[in-house]
Amino acid sequence: MSTLAAMLRGMRRYPTVAVGGVLIAIIALAALLAPWIAGDPLGFEPVNRLKPPSAEFWLGTDSLGRDVYARLVHGARISLFVGLAVAVMAVAAGGLAGLLAGYFPRVDAVLMRVMDGVMAIPSILLAIALVALLGASVKVVIVAIAIPEIPRVCRLVRSVVLSVRNLPYVEAARSNGTRVVRLLWRHILPSTVAPVIVQATYICASAILVEAGLSFLGAGTPPEFPTWGNMIASNRMFLMLAPWTVFAPGLCLAIVVLAVNLLGDGLRDRLDPRISRSL
Repeated sequence: MSTLAAMLRGMRRYPTVAVGGVLIAIIALAALLAPWIAGDPLGFEPVNRLKPPSAEFWLGTDSLGRDVYARLVHGARISLFVGLAVAVMAVAAGGLAGLLAGYFPRVDAVLMRVMDGVMAIPSILLAIALVALLGASVKVVIVAIAIPEIPRVCRLVRSVVLSVRNLPYVEAARSNGTRVVRLLWRHILPSTVAPVIVQATYICASAILVEAGLSFLGAGTPPEFPTWGNMIASNRMFLMLAPWTVFAPGLCLAIVVLAVNLLGDGLRDRLDPRISRSL
């Protein structure tokens, strides 16, 4: 009972975390159970094309007679996987680069100029170029989206490291002969966890949107993979005849991005000591 009461108090204090977390949990659960709660996303029957929502087809059918609901649920797997994978890759690579740049001035002079150069490249153009060069696949899309996000994480971690590397407890550990690796791992890295977690949620939301944009342009995942972006692209010509084929994936995309952003805002309020004390 005490645990449940603590959870309820936390939900009242940080409603955005609760709302975002619940929405993401529902969507993630539906994506995991897609083979059991949704039909075949690739099977098509031309005789059933552009049918409105009904008891047989909950969200209607598209221009090829495919079940929109089945494709919608299966498409959530691709979107969530891409968002999570991009966030993990960007945080891992950018966090390591930021630690090194913030602690070693000579590394900082070289590494940050490289990051500035990467940030000068438009992310969409870089993603399209990599997909055109290496071919359309989920792995290529993840790498193409993650590369422009690495400098943002690197600059964030570097700023935190610069602010804590000369604090008394770090100086004390350094004077006691602590090795650099242990110093970074035990004394400096924990200070970067809170801002990096918040940044990771925004990267996840951005990656989901970029993946949908690439799929809409035909430069994302292969057409045989049901994604919300290529669902909108393949049915945009039938918007007036069958608006459900476009509105359903567009609404799901908006809900997922909203949920991730709510979670990020709530975590920022929860992890920032100044905001947490005011709440």
